[in-house]
Amino acid sequence: MAILLIPACLLILGLLVAPLILMFRISLNEFSPTRMMVEAFSADNYMRAATDPYYQQIVLTTLGIALLCTALTLIIAFPAAYWLGRIESRWKSIVLIATLFPQLVGNVVRSAGWMAFLDRDGLINWGLARLGLVSQPLQLIYTPQAVIFGIVAVVLPYMIITIASVIESIPRQLEEAATNLGAPPAVVFGRVVLPLALPGVAAGCTLVFVLCMNTYATAVLLGGPRFKMMAPAVYDQFIRSNNWPMGATLAFMLLIFTMVFTVLGSAGFARRYGKALKS
Repeated sequence: MAILLIPACLLILGLLVAPLILMFRISLNEFSPTRMMVEAFSADNYMRAATDPYYQQIVLTTLGIALLCTALTLIIAFPAAYWLGRIESRWKSIVLIATLFPQLVGNVVRSAGWMAFLDRDGLINWGLARLGLVSQPLQLIYTPQAVIFGIVAVVLPYMIITIASVIESIPRQLEEAATNLGAPPAVVFGRVVLPLALPGVAAGCTLVFVLCMNTYATAVLLGGPRFKMMAPAVYDQFIRSNNWPMGATLAFMLLIFTMVFTVLGSAGFARRYGKALKS
């Protein structure tokens, strides 16, 4: 039976592991304005990325945006996921399709649509002006708030579906039994629903955090050229500056940061989930 795994292992090595090794090797090279890339085995790019305030700010901005968007998405998605997981109606499939429908449209198209709403001449400013609520157009686009709003709108369906699938598997009788024993709704949620839903919360937060860390189109279109996150910075180094070693360095650092925070978050959820079950 083990021999049947060889094609899959070779495919993973060829499509995933080999490009990562190549990217790491490129990150150790040196950049030359005339020769573009000089073969070397140097950690100067990593040292520069770790000590340069410009790159430090990009890393901190990316981590902050990703963590904030993950938290906001969880807060917004959990009530909707609970309702979707508990609904018993023939319309449930339609609600599920409506939740997933935005994913049929690419991030670039959706971000362009939000630009039409948030622009100084967009629909929101037009409506506020017609109602007499503002005398001058509000600066809604090309701000960190616009990026956060756009990212949450993109990743929200992933969180809802992931948590709803777990809540759907929780027996409703457990909540009814706790209610019959006199537990108020807040206690039922905190002692019954939330502990059993933590695997879905952990999976949803992990997925959303990874997507937030690697966002590109939303950050570029809604944040503007001055708003920098890791993915746009990697693109700028590769395409605009032709600095492949630094671009590979930032890409590898993005991968490492995403993996570290994902592992730490999953371990934290696992400990919390174990304690919740024991209690």
